[in-house]
Amino acid sequence: MKNILVTGIMQGLGLQITQTLLAQGNKVYGVALALNPALEELKKQAGDNLQIIICDLAEIEQSIDLIFKNTLGFEIPLHGFVNNAAIAYDDIISNLNYDPLFKMYQINVFSPFMLTKHVIRNMLLHNVHGSIVHISSISVHTGYKGLAMYASTKGALEAFSKTTAREWGEKGIRSNCIVAGFMETNMSSTLSPAQKDRIYKRTSLKKPTEVSSVANMVAFLLSDDSLSVTGSNVFVDSGTI
Repeated sequence: MKNILVTGIMQGLGLQITQTLLAQGNKVYGVALALNPALEELKKQAGDNLQIIICDLAEIEQSIDLIFKNTLGFEIPLHGFVNNAAIAYDDIISNLNYDPLFKMYQINVFSPFMLTKHVIRNMLLHNVHGSIVHISSISVHTGYKGLAMYASTKGALEAFSKTTAREWGEKGIRSNCIVAGFMETNMSSTLSPAQKDRIYKRTSLKKPTEVSSVANMVAFLLSDDSLSVTGSNVFVDSGTI
């Protein structure tokens, strides 16, 4: 059994990732902003194999204390970390406002950086050859009107992940990004049907990316089947053109 830290497990992709990892026999330490019926039901099914940590990742110092001091301590080794939590601030650049931009960077960039620091320390302490997986976005590589700020946060993760892989590879710690296409999740629910249709027509498959496909790729990158995969951006995007 592997111990996996996953952020943003309340709904959508994070919930699917958690379900997939639990089904494979892992123990998940899941970070969520709040409890909801879906999480409560999953907890009933998973029992001790799911430990839910309620915290706001915008409050990074408090979150680190809660996760790494109060929950994991020095005794529990982490074998994997999935950085999934994110928020979107969408607008055209000429309307850019600092406050929502800063909050998005707190959650999408600063928090993952600091969590990765403590995950690596945990892996080093326990001599674990672990795997870190960041969820990125196809918007980094294609460009979409109104997504410049959001895409920039995911681009920062990709650069961070590649250097993490180079820096810690000799200790057996791997780091990869999954470049996810547009999925039918709450984050994309603000898009109109016409906007979604335009996005999907840019893909080879002409349809949204399956949440289950992304979750399964996360599980693969956390597994021993991917021991030679690091420093990569793995595209799961329905063949976005």
